[in-house]
Amino acid sequence: MDKYGLIGYPLGHSFSKTYFNKKFVAEKMDAEFVNFEIPTIKEFKNVLKNNPDLKGLNVTLPYKTQVIPFLDELDEDARLIGAVNVIKFSRKTSGKIKLTGYNSDIIGFKQSVDPLLAGRRKALILGTGGASKAVFQGLKQMGVASTFVSRTPRESGITYRGITPKIMEQYTVIVNATPAGMYPNADECPDIPYDLLTPAHLLYDLLYNPDETLFMKKGKEKGATVKNGLEMLLLQAFAAWEIWHK
Repeated sequence: MDKYGLIGYPLGHSFSKTYFNKKFVAEKMDAEFVNFEIPTIKEFKNVLKNNPDLKGLNVTLPYKTQVIPFLDELDEDARLIGAVNVIKFSRKTSGKIKLTGYNSDIIGFKQSVDPLLAGRRKALILGTGGASKAVFQGLKQMGVASTFVSRTPRESGITYRGITPKIMEQYTVIVNATPAGMYPNADECPDIPYDLLTPAHLLYDLLYNPDETLFMKKGKEKGATVKNGLEMLLLQAFAAWEIWHK
């Protein structure tokens, strides 16, 4: 039986496990998807050693960057982003396994946001974590210039306090790549001047639980286009499947 899995910590309820095991049944494949909840990235070697039949892995927090030194090769997108969430296993004739890291978050995000851009060419990315880097590269590839927004001053980007009316007018795409508003803290939202939003704005939230975050709700009230991250999650899973089986 072929084996696929997810490494991360903590894992709790994993979308990937449910999704891929259903997919294996639907495709009549003799395969299973298991969760490897490892407290430190050093355990990654043991996962490989104890599961010689592994064909592919997904990677989630906090290991998307930490796993890179263990890989033999990086896809160009993964290299630019500096984060990996899909690992493909290739077996050489010598029996040695080659591990290649990919980033399917960028694929899912681009496919999901593309139909909504409608000529918008400047974006604010709220947050500076791993997901925000995939968003930055994805938008760049689609001709959208982005600025990061963080709570503390950084060399590149601005702080939430630095979001002026002029910036709100120019930057008509706003992507929430922070956990603000995620269940169970659904009454929270990023600290942006929502009163300056207009129907010209697109608010994209990487979160998908709840379906409509407070960030989205406040955007909707001002007539902005809003979207959550569920479609991106599904599209990045499709992309992971394609990477493993191409």
